[in-house]
Amino acid sequence: MTTITANIKGIRDIMRKDTGVDGDAQRISQMVWMLFMKIFADKEEEWEITIEGYRSPIPDRFKWQNWAANEEGLTGDALMDFINNELFPALKELDFSISPQAKIIRSVFEDTYNYMKNGTLFRQVINQINRIDFNSSKDRHLFNDLYETILKELQSAGSSGEYYTPRAVTQFMVDIIDPQLKETVLDPASGTGGFLTCTIDHKKKLVQNDQDERDLQATIRGIEKKPLPHLLCTTNLMLHGFDVPAVRRDNLLSKPYADWGASDKVDIILTNPPFGGVEEDGTETNFPQKFRTKETADLFLALIIRLLKDGGRSAVVLPDGTLFGEGVKTRIKEELMERCNLHTIVRLPNGVFNPYTGIKTNLLFFEKGTPTKDIWYFEHPYPDGVKSYNKGKPIHIKEFDLEKAWWNDRENEAYSQYAWKVSAEEIKNRGYNLDIKNPHQEVDNLESPEVLLKIYQATEKKISDIQDEIIKVLTEALR
Repeated sequence: MTTITANIKGIRDIMRKDTGVDGDAQRISQMVWMLFMKIFADKEEEWEITIEGYRSPIPDRFKWQNWAANEEGLTGDALMDFINNELFPALKELDFSISPQAKIIRSVFEDTYNYMKNGTLFRQVINQINRIDFNSSKDRHLFNDLYETILKELQSAGSSGEYYTPRAVTQFMVDIIDPQLKETVLDPASGTGGFLTCTIDHKKKLVQNDQDERDLQATIRGIEKKPLPHLLCTTNLMLHGFDVPAVRRDNLLSKPYADWGASDKVDIILTNPPFGGVEEDGTETNFPQKFRTKETADLFLALIIRLLKDGGRSAVVLPDGTLFGEGVKTRIKEELMERCNLHTIVRLPNGVFNPYTGIKTNLLFFEKGTPTKDIWYFEHPYPDGVKSYNKGKPIHIKEFDLEKAWWNDRENEAYSQYAWKVSAEEIKNRGYNLDIKNPHQEVDNLESPEVLLKIYQATEKKISDIQDEIIKVLTEALR
């Protein structure tokens, strides 16, 4: 076990003893804001050397090194009083006009809370964190790997699982889209930053000088509305060398659709918008009448089409429901196919997002500027001997070698059992139902989703009728 792994395990064990920390989501939130402050302190040491005239936005007495670094420093009730009544109020009200770094700190702490109650345990956690040097390339590299593990833990932390997209999926999507150094990349629902950090790693291979590094840092953008993933995303980007992570705490769906202009448009959008989610009342009124719905994924898809530049590229994770859905979904799919070339849909099998959801998902790849003529489908197979994915056996990036080999050789018979092409005309005749099964695979005996839903509803009614009858009989018997 590495020293860092041991430190993080030690932090977990200590926090579990604190009565104020209730469950994994709170533990992770608590740990990450503390790690953020240590990372920020280590970054400031670097900025004082690399940024001419750098001035810290944090008042001296609230800097990590002045209240946390001394192992024999504040502890017990005095420490908790300082944290709750001095440190947090100061950081939440920090003057964000001081510097870009001040804005980051305030946005991180505005909706972050201290859950720990025991000052002695709090001191023990601080001392564990102080053993990690984020200016050491070795420690930073090891912690990057460990941070991935922390993010995966969110899968089992209640609803927080929605924030994590399997690394293999994000990596494949980035590899295919192939962002170039000066291309602007946006994730409008960035979660913990998986797509952004994959893009950073991809672009770093193209960096050769200081100007290239500035171009890289200026072209990565994320938006996240929830405080915990925003904190995680900001910390994640700082670990990837970003001085001012451009991750805004916001909900893009709350801005009127018509207000998005040319200056807002980007070259690339990579995202996994929350599906199954419902937006607050009134959010849908920001969109044209034909796109109005409360379903989050639908609104994001409409917005993505709007935000792409002509010639811009996108890869988006969407559930099966989007493919066969009707009503507003139909109108958004029509918009997508008229405004963009939806050239590829990769159909993922069950279990890719286990244990968060068993819903089947798809990867849609499209380019804005020309209408769709044909859509290629590719059905991703399970590896030999695998019947489903799970937390212990997730999907692996090597599995996508099959799609990568096929990508520029689509007519090759070697891939015919996985790939098929459907014309835009046929899709239109189907009422924009994109849920087209692989014609080369054995047809299963399942009915269409619409028929299955009717069967389910009929069965549910039958069960309800039986329950009512049982209650009636019991009531009669007890009289």
